[in-house]
Amino acid sequence: MSKTTPGQFVRQVRQEVAKVTWPSRKETTVSTGMVLMMVVAAALFFLVVDQLLAWGVKLVFGLGG
Repeated sequence: MSKTTPGQFVRQVRQEVAKVTWPSRKETTVSTGMVLMMVVAAALFFLVVDQLLAWGVKLVFGLGG
């Protein structure tokens, strides 16, 4: 394999960056909204599961507040 000079490397990087398809502002906004909704849904799910498990432990062992 031949060595790449710094100039060749920079040219190759520019060629690769030119191939990248960047998302539009709308795509970014929609994706961000979906991620935030999934984070909230997951947080609520784990809150409910945690509360149910805490209730079950308290019921079975009489532990907790």
